Amino acid sequence: MRKSGAMELSIGTIVIIVLAMSMLILGLVLIKNIFGGATDITDMTLDQLRNQVSGMFGSNKELVMYPDTLHIDVKGGELSGFGFGVKNILEGAQAGTEFRYEVIVADNFIEDKCGVTEEEAVDWINLGGTGGSGDLSIASGKFEAVKVTFEVPDGAKLCTFRYKVKVYDDNDQIYDEDIMDVTIRA
Repeated sequence: MRKSGAMELSIGTIVIIVLAMSMLILGLVLIKNIFGGATDITDMTLDQLRNQVSGMFGSNKELVMYPDTLHIDVKGGELSGFGFGVKNILEGAQAGTEFRYEVIVADNFIEDKCGVTEEEAVDWINLGGTGGSGDLSIASGKFEAVKVTFEVPDGAKLCTFRYKVKVYDDNDQIYDEDIMDVTIRA
């Protein structure tokens, strides 16, 4: 009788260990999918980007970048990107609703570091055929999100450079600007 009781305890322990390991693995896969997929802008719809950006605005913040680490890694030959949100905090007589944005290269040494000119790096940007600029109509107190996608060509040199997003108000004055660092990886 003692031997069968000891055998039941061992089988119960093994079953508990197997179930615990399965739950641990499933939990890790779920966390990886949540956090890994959340920053890949190319797989997001514009509504998903708007949801991510909406929580990033502070009380007087006009421009937010996504991901908020302000850095993305890109593989040559693959589509990648980042997003940004613009909030119209203008009120009263200055409460315009028309904004313009442009995405430029903000790295004076890109040719030395990456072997490409600023114009070539801007040409990598694909915003639905509009290049690195566009127009936004935003009512006072509201915000709009924009997805910036680009494709670094295959064989591009491994390096890090910087894109800058500039937003202008309807008087063509800079409303706000921010940067996104891009690292080309193998």
